[in-house]
Amino acid sequence: MRYDLVIFDNDGVLVDSEPLSNTLLAAYLTELGHPTTYEESLRDYMGAAMHRVHDIVRERTGQDLPADFDDTFHARVFAAFERELAAVDGVTEVLEKLRADAVPYCVASSGSHERIRIGHRTTGLDRWFREGTVFSAQDVGRGKPAPDLFLHAAERMGVAPERCVVVEDSRLGVQAALAAGMDVYGFTAMTPAAELAGADGHFATMAELPALLA
Repeated sequence: MRYDLVIFDNDGVLVDSEPLSNTLLAAYLTELGHPTTYEESLRDYMGAAMHRVHDIVRERTGQDLPADFDDTFHARVFAAFERELAAVDGVTEVLEKLRADAVPYCVASSGSHERIRIGHRTTGLDRWFREGTVFSAQDVGRGKPAPDLFLHAAERMGVAPERCVVVEDSRLGVQAALAAGMDVYGFTAMTPAAELAGADGHFATMAELPALLA
């Protein structure tokens, strides 16, 4: 194994949440008078922490989103998770192999700890992530594309950044990994490889990932 730590993004990499959450985000923004398509939501917000939604709406319109925006959005997302969320196809086998090979891994997500916890519990992935291996943008000052979250995860896991590899499916996540000085592989199930520029490699199915990490 070439790496001492594998850092997984969560949404779209471990749990198949991006279609659900971006459909709901686009609809909610449109409902509030900020017309947004599903495709635009993916383009602008996929892989980002919630503060980016507020920042972009403020920059484009000069208006602030409602004070309860995050709570209302998360309530809608969590309800959808409970009904529909599934693990990304093949990711359980990847985690199984890493555990069997005694390769440390963790998750570093732009989502809140509550969002990660609900998603993992709903899909059964919670059994693969012990305490102290789940990191959120809530833990640091800046979310992706800043490197802070990945650097925080590496520090807490006791591994130098250059010995880490990140598994990402968003442009912002790839940028954050590169800024952290880490290798990164781009998952192209939802995002074209051209949008994951700078990644050290790309893969379309989880079955391809172990060979890239070896």
